[in-house]
Amino acid sequence: MAFILRRPFAISMAFKQSSRSSAAPLRAFHNHPFKSSQTNSFTSKPSSPISALTKSRDAFRRTYMQQPYQAARPDTGSLGQRLLYGAGIVGGTLVAINLLFNRETREDGGMPPFERKYLNETFMHTGLGVGIIGIAARALHQNGWSVRLMAANPWAVVGLGLAASIGTMYGTFNTSPDNYVQKYALWTGFNVTQAAILSPLMFMSPALLARAGLYTVAMMGSIAFVGATAKQEKYLYLGGPLLAGVAIVAVSGLAPLVLPATAARTLMWTDNIWLYGGLAVFGGFTLYDVQKVLHHARMAERGLVQRDAVNESISLELDFLNIFIRMVQILGMRNNRK
Repeated sequence: MAFILRRPFAISMAFKQSSRSSAAPLRAFHNHPFKSSQTNSFTSKPSSPISALTKSRDAFRRTYMQQPYQAARPDTGSLGQRLLYGAGIVGGTLVAINLLFNRETREDGGMPPFERKYLNETFMHTGLGVGIIGIAARALHQNGWSVRLMAANPWAVVGLGLAASIGTMYGTFNTSPDNYVQKYALWTGFNVTQAAILSPLMFMSPALLARAGLYTVAMMGSIAFVGATAKQEKYLYLGGPLLAGVAIVAVSGLAPLVLPATAARTLMWTDNIWLYGGLAVFGGFTLYDVQKVLHHARMAERGLVQRDAVNESISLELDFLNIFIRMVQILGMRNNRK
């Protein structure tokens, strides 16, 4: 991944090489001794008007009568096949997950209006948060923040990033929904902090980032559908096992900062745990968080807790970001193998 992040400097190197190569013929032209031939000036034949007319006509044909440019037509057949394949994969995944995890549906006649409203508010704040992160990451990347972040000490980046993220997150959690100015300010600070940490991803191809985002939305959408239509509180027991799993994933992600480069086999296993184990863990967290949102909606309807869609959205934002990062890495590894 490091060589991909260094790709922007290849453009300037290409300009330097082209300028050097273009300067060589000029030096050769000026250094070449001038040879005068007096015999050619006296013995050369004068050009006739017919030959001059022929030369000018040939030059006109070469200049103005060339073949018109034909733009390459996109292969609509292959594009349509890819769209069909993608729709089939998403639909098949949705059906498979629904059949596997959602055999016991709700027995209360469906989702009540207050649960649906609370869930829609949570998804709306989740989308707004992800949008703020994307726009802020793009703006920081254009201002050179990504280069300065990559040149900094990795331990300092990890420590300051965790401190800022945890501080703004718990500040948002502990702020009452009635104090909406402070709450939304802390929530915005949390999103900007995530954008500052993830801004080096903007070195990747925009097409790759778009594909990773599409796959993440498809994965989270299918899992959220299962969590919303499943039996009440069916997957709330997953909280403890998922916390243990995320601890293992976090430790495996810090392994490259501790282990030496000679431990290649160990680093390979820790990378696989961080990558594919993280996908499974945060997919499970999506299922758990959706059911937790519905549980809090029922408690808020009884007056036990306050309605707070901002707090609920932070958990889903973290699920989205962790799945998205792993999708980007998987697609980048796939492109490198081609």
